[in-house]
Amino acid sequence: VQLQASGGGLVQAGGSLRLSCVFSGGTFSHYAMGWFRQAPGKEREFVAAMSSRGDKIAYDDSVKGRFTISRTVAANTVYLRMNSLRPEDTAVYYCAAKNPPYSVHDYYTNTQSYDYWGQGTLVTVSS
Repeated sequence: VQLQASGGGLVQAGGSLRLSCVFSGGTFSHYAMGWFRQAPGKEREFVAAMSSRGDKIAYDDSVKGRFTISRTVAANTVYLRMNSLRPEDTAVYYCAAKNPPYSVHDYYTNTQSYDYWGQGTLVTVSS
């Protein structure tokens, strides 16, 4: 499995970006997916997750109401739409995939649950 993230960039506070992560090397709809981020000097942290069925979604409280995770199965792609961006959202954003889980309705919010990681895309929010 390989993951290729893109869509990061420099944006002013209050602006929007959409990150994309293209999945290859497996059956996309069998994998639970997640987005994480890592700011300089900090640990990687959970942002959003989606079950393999696509029916269950979770967000960290810090992004709830501003970020939206979605996917297009036909394109093997998971997205992270980010609105109302804040300087504290500045980080490298990573997409992750978990091998077919026990339940197709489960999502995962910790880094240890995931088996594959993309290379990351940098999001910088200026004040």
